[in-house]
Amino acid sequence: MEIQADRENKPLLIGRHGNVATITINRPSRKNAVSHAMWRDLAAEATALGSDPTVRVIVLRGAGHDFCAGADIAEFDAVRRDTATARDYEAANSAAFAAFRNAPVPVIAAIRGICFGGGFGLAAACDLRIATPDALFSVPAAKLGLAYPHDAMADIVHAAGPQMAKYLAFSAARIDAKAALAAGFLLETIEPDDFETRISALAEEIAANAPLSNRASKAAIRAVLSGNPADISHARAMGDETFDSADYAEGRAAFAARRKPVFVGK
Repeated sequence: MEIQADRENKPLLIGRHGNVATITINRPSRKNAVSHAMWRDLAAEATALGSDPTVRVIVLRGAGHDFCAGADIAEFDAVRRDTATARDYEAANSAAFAAFRNAPVPVIAAIRGICFGGGFGLAAACDLRIATPDALFSVPAAKLGLAYPHDAMADIVHAAGPQMAKYLAFSAARIDAKAALAAGFLLETIEPDDFETRISALAEEIAANAPLSNRASKAAIRAVLSGNPADISHARAMGDETFDSADYAEGRAAFAARRKPVFVGK
């Protein structure tokens, strides 16, 4: 079911269905453009959900017909007008990207329509990206005369590959879902009629698996991408933790009994 704006028009909506949490950017009249305050709120909400032991998957999406048009340019004259204000703005910007990138659980970006600028950055910070065929993608910094933070660009390079990242950044061109899929930015494209069903099914499929295993896998993949010794050490510790867990015992018992395992995250 397509999520629409609620009556109170809250800029962010948080939903829960079992072990799956959903964050919806809720400014459809602005194509879900993100304000300065919303960047901070996105970081806070993603961090809180990632810290909740009952959350196994986070889905990030936009209300209405678009994922996210990026930062709200209408407020740039006030909040991003020069180097000093840009540093504060980008700190909030980067914190939001980091919250999704560093969330210990898998994060899925459910993309419809426009996915531009900061919206593209948010999607790039997620683990899996699924879009409808009509989705459009762009990194328009060069048309605005500004630069993206290093961490945001790192997400784009990892998600789309160096050459596509350079093309998007240098040209500020728009690409369609077919091109984004070919570049590896998207996991798959799904027709609108089947989109909600696919997002829900994937989230539930992931949530049914051993949470500690998924957390360890996400940490290990991050360590591979960063090469950071601290990330490698953390991933190793999380991997070790799985072998002493009740879920590992449950997985072995379920395999032996040829039944579906029931994981509790311990």
